[in-house]
Amino acid sequence: MRLRYSIGVDYGTESARAVLVNLTTGEVVASAVKNYPDGVITDELPGLGVKLEQDWALQNPNDYIEVFVDTISSLLLQTKNGVSPADIIGIGIDFTSCTMLPVKQDGTPLCNLPVWRNNPHSWVKLWKHHAAQEEANRLNEVAKQMNDSFLPRYGGKISSEWLFPKIWQILNEAPELYEAADRFIEAGDWLVWQLTGRETRNACTAGYKAIWHKQKGYPDKDFFKKLDLRLENVVDEKLSRDILPLGAKAGKLTRQIAEKTGLPTGIAVAAANVDAHVSAPAASVIQPGQMLMIMGTSTCDILLGTEEKMVPGMCGVVEDGAIPGYFAYEAGQSAVGDIFAWFVENGVPPGYHQEAHEKGINIHQLLEEKAALLQPGESGLLALDWHNGNRSVLVDADLSGLILGCTLDTKPEEIYRALIEATAYGKRLIIETFEQHGVPVNQLVACGGLPYKNKMLMQIYADVIGKEVFVAEHLHTPAVGSAMFGAVAAGKTAGGFDTIVEAAEKIAKVKPEKIKPIKRNVAVYEFLYQEYKRLHDYFGRGDNNVMKRLKQLKRMQEKE
Repeated sequence: MRLRYSIGVDYGTESARAVLVNLTTGEVVASAVKNYPDGVITDELPGLGVKLEQDWALQNPNDYIEVFVDTISSLLLQTKNGVSPADIIGIGIDFTSCTMLPVKQDGTPLCNLPVWRNNPHSWVKLWKHHAAQEEANRLNEVAKQMNDSFLPRYGGKISSEWLFPKIWQILNEAPELYEAADRFIEAGDWLVWQLTGRETRNACTAGYKAIWHKQKGYPDKDFFKKLDLRLENVVDEKLSRDILPLGAKAGKLTRQIAEKTGLPTGIAVAAANVDAHVSAPAASVIQPGQMLMIMGTSTCDILLGTEEKMVPGMCGVVEDGAIPGYFAYEAGQSAVGDIFAWFVENGVPPGYHQEAHEKGINIHQLLEEKAALLQPGESGLLALDWHNGNRSVLVDADLSGLILGCTLDTKPEEIYRALIEATAYGKRLIIETFEQHGVPVNQLVACGGLPYKNKMLMQIYADVIGKEVFVAEHLHTPAVGSAMFGAVAAGKTAGGFDTIVEAAEKIAKVKPEKIKPIKRNVAVYEFLYQEYKRLHDYFGRGDNNVMKRLKQLKRMQEKE
């Protein structure tokens, strides 16, 4: 029997991961990871010296093409003696979202044009670009006045991370650039455009990040007119109403890209997807009541249900948003791994780094070793996990982090553990909010980088949430999910699959062991969680807006 393969590429915040999947065995036969050459741009435009303001996060779209070519070439090099490129039938990609950019009619990014290159608004706005908060606030105010408001579908608020606030920020701060842009497009859709030569839009990013509804489409143009007269026709002038469902074939790989990578021309390319949502089938999350936690720099939660329920603070509910036939709910936390990385980079003394070096382990492993020796509550610390704002359930990018209980005896491992615990409390609050509004959470599955790197973290999550946690076996779960959708785009006649559920039955893998809550820890964490909720509501629901006042003061002082 002739074996067939599919490629999946997962575009994350810092890097992209590519996998080559055997569609018969479900085995990942090759993988490659490459960091973006310009990384996440937060201080100044690379090589140009143009300074960025607070809360900006940009990327270079040219990095995406370079990473695609390099990782695919690596896959083929690794398998040159065992896999023929002719047996690769599909390609799927996923992206962190909302990550968007302005382009010309032919897809050329504005930042590649000399006239616009020095303007930060011409570059890719990464998902964690939060500088459009004012626009998001105004959009939410207007939407609240609508008779048939879309806000309940998005937990009551549209985030500054999403498409329209970012577009509106460009219009407000660089109107001439807004006019020059023929299209505003998600990075995932843009990359598929570069691979196929055809502009397409996918239902996942449109539904979750661009206020599109399968039955209703985009909001009426009168809504956009109320926002800003110049936005009245933004959908028809700058976007597209032609939305492809997940697993649809967006086109075929062009000769130009095929020659650069060594792949054959004409391979099926699937419609783009979002990194979180594409992970669900690869982690066997294909039934109602299952929640997938994609845990990395941030965390995104995907929960399947049978009805469209309105849940405060969720990021959205979209019909067919992850698995056809079900409503997929999204929630998440804007920083998880990023918080731990921030602490390691800024709060750990040199002696700890030296100790880790002498032991031949990295600093995270050392802190985990030391923190694992602590009992719940032993540190006397409690933290809020808002170092990059709150995505759920408060949906407020202007909130910030907090560590309570520090003394002159507080040690780095105690803070490290408290920060991990804070992210677990935030996760429990998300789960409870879903359950309180009629969307059951019967099973938890984790994937992403963190579950494989930090066993203590996963045990803390089980103890705090009080539920068993399963871990997906595929290390690069989003990339495997993308490969599965690439195989669906190719179809069964080409050696792929007709549905994503069929693909999941063949390829998805979950580790047999599950992480069970430890009874004595659950009791202590129950007490700490209740204290977390008090802090959460006090600082997050308006009792004390000191975090926002401090942030505003910081902005004012930086402008002096």
